[in-house]
Amino acid sequence: MTQQASGRAALQVSFEDDPRVVKEAASEDYSTHVVPRSWRSGRLSLSMAWAALFSAMFWLVVAASVAAAVGTGAALVGIGLSVVTFGALNYVLSRYAARTGLTVALMSRRMFGYLGAALAPLIFGATAIYYAVFEGSVVAVALHHHFGGMDIKYWYLVVVAYSIPLVFGGVRSWLDKLNGVLLPFYIIGLTAAVIWAGFRYGFSGSWLHLAPSAPSPSGVPGWLFAYTTYMGVWIMMMYTIDFARFAKESDARFHSVVTFGPVFYLATFLVNGLAGIFLATTVPTRDGLNEVSVVYAVVGLMGLAGLALIWVSQTRINTANFYLASTNLEAFFSRLFKVKLHRTVWTVIVGALVYLIMLTDVLSYILTALQWQGVFVVAWVGIALTHIALAKDDRDGLPEFRPGRLRLLTPGVVVWLLAAGVGILLAEQAGPVGAAWGSPVTLALAVVGYAVALRLTPTPVLPRGNDPRDEVEDIWEARIRCHVCDKHYVAVEMDRDPSANHAAICSGCAAESPRFYQAARAEADGQRIPHSPTLESA
Repeated sequence: MTQQASGRAALQVSFEDDPRVVKEAASEDYSTHVVPRSWRSGRLSLSMAWAALFSAMFWLVVAASVAAAVGTGAALVGIGLSVVTFGALNYVLSRYAARTGLTVALMSRRMFGYLGAALAPLIFGATAIYYAVFEGSVVAVALHHHFGGMDIKYWYLVVVAYSIPLVFGGVRSWLDKLNGVLLPFYIIGLTAAVIWAGFRYGFSGSWLHLAPSAPSPSGVPGWLFAYTTYMGVWIMMMYTIDFARFAKESDARFHSVVTFGPVFYLATFLVNGLAGIFLATTVPTRDGLNEVSVVYAVVGLMGLAGLALIWVSQTRINTANFYLASTNLEAFFSRLFKVKLHRTVWTVIVGALVYLIMLTDVLSYILTALQWQGVFVVAWVGIALTHIALAKDDRDGLPEFRPGRLRLLTPGVVVWLLAAGVGILLAEQAGPVGAAWGSPVTLALAVVGYAVALRLTPTPVLPRGNDPRDEVEDIWEARIRCHVCDKHYVAVEMDRDPSANHAAICSGCAAESPRFYQAARAEADGQRIPHSPTLESA
């Protein structure tokens, strides 16, 4: 169906999914587009895909490490508070993502501007790569420890080589099925490890009364140390948004409570944490407590069954790490450098980066990098939640994310950088007290600073008309043809291109066209715009 507006190129409207877009989405998963309602996942499918984040040796090790540092009692208080915090915040974020269908990269445009938003997928992608390095190294160490033989660098290569093709498919076309099949094996394996350790080394309640290894610094209660340690993985909030955008709005309540909310974190933090503390205090380990020592302990305890548990746990979580790293690198490079590559190509690039980082003296710098990025993530979460709570949606119940309707930068960028800068300064210069209070201070500065920015600064939305959303009855059901890529996308993300007789253009193509953005800015400023021929007039 074609709709003609006076003086503008006609809209070509359809009410069915474009077969080419659907085929592409099987692997691309609308990485640079809004997820239409027709591509939303069922409850079980999305829950199984997300459950990849439940299984990781990291959750066992971090709980055991915190308990060793501050004692079991204080550790469990901090873990409990983290369960409540993560559950509550992701309750809000998951419902917002389900309603809007936006990725972290697209959502960030309204908060930081068209250019400023590019920092979000860069930090997100880099953090996912670093976690992929950690989790992949665990599998390689387990394989090397059990089988021996070749140098560890070749085991790194094996792990990366099999991880890459596992994420060629999208969330609803492959990751949900893979992680759904592997989930029972992780649960059974972890349960078996606890029972096995108890029978071999004896069941005792002493692990519940573990004393701190050293006195806490003044001003840093043990429970606060535990709580802020878990603030270091607030990247889970970003993970939530990029997964929850696939949720059906009718399932939003279920997902906000179970899949992404309190139920998930009760299992992930508390259940895994209790198992980790028990195993760490029951099974003898060498060279102190770390992910490698846990690998040695589990493989030494259970043999091939322990190796299988390590493989299942780390492979599951690394599907999420590789997937999100690839989608966010795609978003970053397509926005900033206009590089458009298929997501499978970005997956291979992520694999290459992961392998190269594995070959370096990674622990000498990656922990500092993760700490710095963690502070940026905490600030981003504070700003995002403040925006959801205080900002008025621009129109249609959505934040504006279309490139041609946003300014390059907003005051939110300044708030983000200042809040994160203060957090990094505290962590690096103020000793243990600064490290413990750095994330909470960053969060407070981000929330207050962004709230002030919203109140005192003008809207970053450009004053433009010619909105194709006004020309269709249902912006979620109507698909409009883009004059650049020749594909139909939902009207929610479509704009008109002032440089091409106001022909329709999708968000993905708009983000890659400097000419379009310049013309949109000129239109907003009331300037005369030179037109170029469109496909319709050619």
